[in-house]
Amino acid sequence: MFQNAAEVQAYIKENGIRFVDFKMIDLHGRWRHLCIPAGRFDESLMKSGIGFDGSNYGYAAVENSDMVFIPDVRTAIVDPFVEAPTLTMVGDVMVIDHPHNRPFDQYPRNIIRRAVEFMREEGIADEMIVGPEFEFHVFDGVAYDVKPDCAGYRLTSVESAWSAGSEDSNGYHVRAHEGYHADLPGDIHYDLRNEMCEELERWNVPVKYHHHEVGGSGQMEIETELIEVCKAADDTMATKYVLRNCAARSGKTATLMPKPIRGEAGNGMHVHMLLKKDGRPLFYDENGYAQLSRTAMYFIGGLLKHVRSLCALTNPSTNSYRRLVPGFEAPVTIGYASANRSAVVRIPAYVKSPDKKRFELRNPDATCNPYFAYAAILMAGLDGVRNKIDPANYNWGPFDFNLFALPEEEKAKLTHLPASLEEALDALEADHDYLTVGGVFPERLLNTWMKTVRKEARYVESYPSPAEFEMYYDL
Repeated sequence: MFQNAAEVQAYIKENGIRFVDFKMIDLHGRWRHLCIPAGRFDESLMKSGIGFDGSNYGYAAVENSDMVFIPDVRTAIVDPFVEAPTLTMVGDVMVIDHPHNRPFDQYPRNIIRRAVEFMREEGIADEMIVGPEFEFHVFDGVAYDVKPDCAGYRLTSVESAWSAGSEDSNGYHVRAHEGYHADLPGDIHYDLRNEMCEELERWNVPVKYHHHEVGGSGQMEIETELIEVCKAADDTMATKYVLRNCAARSGKTATLMPKPIRGEAGNGMHVHMLLKKDGRPLFYDENGYAQLSRTAMYFIGGLLKHVRSLCALTNPSTNSYRRLVPGFEAPVTIGYASANRSAVVRIPAYVKSPDKKRFELRNPDATCNPYFAYAAILMAGLDGVRNKIDPANYNWGPFDFNLFALPEEEKAKLTHLPASLEEALDALEADHDYLTVGGVFPERLLNTWMKTVRKEARYVESYPSPAEFEMYYDL
């Protein structure tokens, strides 16, 4: 939105901005923020920044937890969810190291930028272009308890078929598994999605389209256009913020949780991707499989070789593995195919243009820290290109058939994604050299990530579930 502090100051005066808000990213990929009166924003802030204690953000311990936030005025936007006129922006984090500060190598924005720099240093490509698909649920209410004597949750959805028996039902409900492209009056969140898309466009997040998804209890999708990967990570954070706050403003609640409802389709965040060099697309070859180049196939090979360890960063919640089960278009088999949604890597058959020729990785979900996830995806693919990993040599496809319908003896020959978060973390512990090459992911950051996420997984697993009472209480 702006190029320098002077432009920001002029906008503040001309538009009655009262506060400037700064958003920072913690280890898990949540925004945290601090706010200053608008009159305090000046040129010196762009140089000296704002000091804060980084020890509460979850990163690996450093010699000095005092850090400095430097705003990135190019990301500034008027926050529509705050009562007082407020300009908000993300930025970069530096470690205090006299006489000069240095970039904090664990900070997510620095990780993704370093991954792109490494790609350029290797001479492979200049740009990575990605397009995420955001699947999410909108509910009328959610309640949950996690106590020693009581653990459970309850979801409220007027749209759902389970509400057909309520006194205020109007008879129009979206049946389970039948929500894909549902129309009015069953699709009661159409106007809300329009509002979300308008806010995203104002946030400079380009929207491709939106629609109702397969799930019959308020499952939605908003897909964004293909954009440069560093901006895509910033935009992913903004998208999650906008979806949640638009829903809250409408008296509802939105979640990108991968599997909030048993037996219904879950929420993924499929990531479309392609590489460019000197403005030229690198993934197109008219004579290649599905019109993909050798570079594209090697990139896919790297993704598939490392996808089990990637899951610890692209699917970092226990709930992620409730979604990655057969039967719901969520991938479980390691392989690639054209137009096949049961494969981890899918090549959309409808994409014919050379400059947009791409494939999508279908396992990620939005519980990830997008900076870590996109950087890890890039590093895995680059490893495939650097080492010429051809997926056809590893029984990874192409699988141009329904993998779920294979005979059991054929299924036994396939390799699969991790079945749990602990299994994914084990894979990351055994296979992460491709992430640390070039100094992209610091080893201590990965160690902290594995320790933190493993602790969370064991916390979840320590609680008996209501289903266990149903199954075992009387045994």
